[in-house]
Amino acid sequence: MYEFMDRLINIVLPRLRDFHGVSERAFDKQGNYALGLTDQSVFPELSFEETSPAHGIQVIFVIKAEQPAHSRALLAKMGLPFTKESK
Repeated sequence: MYEFMDRLINIVLPRLRDFHGVSERAFDKQGNYALGLTDQSVFPELSFEETSPAHGIQVIFVIKAEQPAHSRALLAKMGLPFTKESK
């Protein structure tokens, strides 16, 4: 899980076109975080033949925390880039 998360944060997300961070509104009441990608071909270990036809992927981080703010802090500490709040 940690290897997948590291690869997702450091390799896959920066490869996305027009990526400015992930939304902070994707947390549920328990503090779990859901992230959807429209194309799985951004993973470098997949070849063109394996990603044809294109499929999306849904990633859900299930975190056991007392509050959703604790889950956000954990994901931020692990390097998940959240969008900057606009004032």
